[in-house]
Amino acid sequence: MRRYPNIFSEFHLHDTGGTLVPWFRLSPHAIELHQESMAVFHQNQTDFLDRITKLLLLTQNTILPLQTIDQLKWNLGLPHDYLDSIVTRHQNIFSLVSLPDSRLALKLISKPDTLPLSNLQKNAILQKREDDVRNNKLSFKIGFPRGFGLNKKSIKWLDEWQKLPYTSPYSDSSYLDPRTDVSEKRIVGVFHELLNLTIEKKTDRKNVSNLRKPLNLPQKFTKVFERHPGIFYISKKNNTQTIVLREAYDGDRIVEKHPVSEIRNRFGCLMKEGFLDKSRGLYKRKEIGVRLGEEDELDGVCENGFKWVLQRNLLWNCSVTINSVANELVTISYFRSKFATYLIP
Repeated sequence: MRRYPNIFSEFHLHDTGGTLVPWFRLSPHAIELHQESMAVFHQNQTDFLDRITKLLLLTQNTILPLQTIDQLKWNLGLPHDYLDSIVTRHQNIFSLVSLPDSRLALKLISKPDTLPLSNLQKNAILQKREDDVRNNKLSFKIGFPRGFGLNKKSIKWLDEWQKLPYTSPYSDSSYLDPRTDVSEKRIVGVFHELLNLTIEKKTDRKNVSNLRKPLNLPQKFTKVFERHPGIFYISKKNNTQTIVLREAYDGDRIVEKHPVSEIRNRFGCLMKEGFLDKSRGLYKRKEIGVRLGEEDELDGVCENGFKWVLQRNLLWNCSVTINSVANELVTISYFRSKFATYLIP
């Protein structure tokens, strides 16, 4: 907490024995950001509900283990307490069930009357291509990086592949032969839709490793990422493979930024600006980033041009902690006992 004095204000009070003990409360700046984040999450409740519903509709039996959803909740933009703040408030739509291996899972018990349109179908309708949607003649937007070249044979195959029937990721695909190009186009469509459900149009490759059976995918399904570099981009930054939807980005910036991403960036900036250099007792305001480990790092740019780099867990845990203590004054011991699960040692 003392690393971020612009977030947690420290003061001292006498205890019952007359000894001065440290207490902490949120700074006015942190309280303001907390209130704004609560407003953003409240305003996007319907959006979160839609993302969870569509994620479950992508599966064969509209069910996913909570462990799998938890791996994706950061990408989906869900609040840390999504089970309480969203799922339990819609018990007519969702149900928590036990799997044969004793794991808890979330099941969609109330399906919509009509299957949702995929993002690809919605874009085609916006482009007034309703006939193509009805006839399943949809192609993916392709964008190769500068200097990337395809030979004539590959160009011809890609052109013919794009003309194959498009299978909605929400429709039954059990009839498809997994060895065909039509099946491969369906797999690409599934991940095209899955990435569109994420707020930053990307997710760690490891997050999809448990989705083969639920999404009715064949063995070695992740090969489609390498086979279609014009649709997907594989980032290997910080030794973590991240699958990125290429069309969602203009260079390294996302085209449509979600309000939750904006709030996360502001949390990162607040932590960056308030990081306390213990050795000097000063704030670090001009360093490139606060590096606490390379795995699952996030980065962003503040309004003043400063860049920040933080572990995803640290950014997540700090925002959770701010939300938890928003209206409380706490001692260190009380803080540790109540919020131990949110802290990084």
